[in-house]
Amino acid sequence: AASGNGRAGKLSSPGDGTVNVNAASEEELQRLPGVGPATARRIIEFRKQNGPFSTPEQLLDVSGIGQKKLEAMLPFVRVR
Repeated sequence: AASGNGRAGKLSSPGDGTVNVNAASEEELQRLPGVGPATARRIIEFRKQNGPFSTPEQLLDVSGIGQKKLEAMLPFVRVR
């Protein structure tokens, strides 16, 4: 995986803004802490198959996202 140069766009503090997981592109999703290309694709695939997320906690249903990763993402996730 990439190391170093891909970190510039990562969200790390509350002032960095949020990502709407129901509308975000693969690139936008990768700005979330702990989300790389594979997880971003799984979020998009989940969204296509199941419709929009109604709560951020639904991300736990996406393969590869556990409680710890969700907690890192939560400050930057919105569903509308």
